[in-house]
Amino acid sequence: MPLLVRGGRLFDPAQGIDDTGGLLIDGGTISWLGEGEVLPPSGCDILPVQGFLVCPGFIDLHCHLREPGFEEKETISTGTLAAAGGGFTTVCCMPNTEPPLDNRATIKRVLTTVAEEGMVRVLPVGCITKGRKGEELVDMAELASAGVIGFSDDGDPVTDSALMERALRIARSIGLPVIEHCEDKALTGDGVLNEGVVSVRLGLRGISAAAEEIMVARNIGLAGSTGGHLHVAHVSTKGSVELVRRAKQEGLNVTAEVTPHHLTLTEEEVAACGANARVNPPLRTEQDIAALIEGLVDDTIDAIATDHAPHTEAEKNRGLEQAPSGISGFETAFGALMSLVHTGRLPLPTLIRKLTSAPAALLGERFGKLGTLEIGAAGDIVIIDPDMEWVVDTTKFASKGRNTPLAGRTLKGRVMATVCGGKVVYRDESVRC
Repeated sequence: MPLLVRGGRLFDPAQGIDDTGGLLIDGGTISWLGEGEVLPPSGCDILPVQGFLVCPGFIDLHCHLREPGFEEKETISTGTLAAAGGGFTTVCCMPNTEPPLDNRATIKRVLTTVAEEGMVRVLPVGCITKGRKGEELVDMAELASAGVIGFSDDGDPVTDSALMERALRIARSIGLPVIEHCEDKALTGDGVLNEGVVSVRLGLRGISAAAEEIMVARNIGLAGSTGGHLHVAHVSTKGSVELVRRAKQEGLNVTAEVTPHHLTLTEEEVAACGANARVNPPLRTEQDIAALIEGLVDDTIDAIATDHAPHTEAEKNRGLEQAPSGISGFETAFGALMSLVHTGRLPLPTLIRKLTSAPAALLGERFGKLGTLEIGAAGDIVIIDPDMEWVVDTTKFASKGRNTPLAGRTLKGRVMATVCGGKVVYRDESVRC
């Protein structure tokens, strides 16, 4: 059914669009947009959005939907509903499921479930190695034909440098990125938070910046020698930002992402919130945050990705040293990131671009024209109020994961409605069709 979105501020910085008007989605794609009025087609739904921003739907390059194998944490149904609530119309799910996404049959199973139960578009990431064991490469060509957008053993690095080199060479021939979790586990050991003043204060083993940066440097070197596309997942340190910056200056095919929590929270959150602030890589320092923001502004860092990682309450209640790493991030991402805009640390156009057109550019147009309000693009939009204040109430999360250090906090900036392929998949109670 056609959908007319009327009266909002159309905002697509990558296309230079910033005008009050409306847009029409027909047949799942944007068929008209402009300042005036258009005669609604017969049977058209109308979504009045006066006073709100109308942006392209957000794209998340890195999330965990947990299905198959860990449905007690999240399912494709609950995860995509949470994504819609966060303004995300396309999400890329990581392969650390059980069984892992290392073969065509498992990927087909996920895509079938998405078709039946998903609220937004889901693009799978395939494993680099069979079983994510770091011993033998998957059939990368087969996974590419099955629909993966890249390869990752996320949660674990590929420790074997020769194996990583071969993965980059093969991925280059296929035209897809290798998305690497950069961590030297020999240095990480049993660390649970950033190595620094807070780890000393709490008497816990810390995780050094070097544990990330050593692997970032190795992988950049391999990307240089192979010509493969290396995408560095969840960058967290000032040193990693500088390594990526130098790689880009040298013309290497290296891209990177950063999470909302690494942009907005420091190691002090672990002392205040315990296991709900435990993530991998860990929350770092204000100096690291400043470098990450600078990396976004100068395009060293290509995109913002949530690394949405839901866990059960029982798991997080094991205590800081025993709890798994991860934050449930879909539903708080935009509100948390807007704190950077309201404090003048990040321009709003940059934020929107890093959530829309920039990740879309990394995906290419294999899955359609995403991340833009252009005519002919996918009918994916998010309606946002950048100034609305709201309190994070985890009991109202669509996600099964309630694990967030932001519980009870007031955020400024809220997703009011999300439209995927012309269908309203989320709507705040204050927005009426």
